[in-house]
Amino acid sequence: MKQPMTGFFQDEAGHWVAVLACGHTQHVRHDPPWQSRPWVVTAEGRDRMLGVTLTCLLCKSRT
Repeated sequence: MKQPMTGFFQDEAGHWVAVLACGHTQHVRHDPPWQSRPWVVTAEGRDRMLGVTLTCLLCKSRT
């Protein structure tokens, strides 16, 4: 189920985590070459991604 990102915070290891509209969270790491998300490393990049949807794996598993 697609959910818009509504905010971000850093976990205890310093990795960025997206808060989804459903209340669940998802890591959004920039870890090339496995995951390329250069937008996550700046406040401006994260702000631009607010409202963009991600697949919430927890919501998906409950359907």
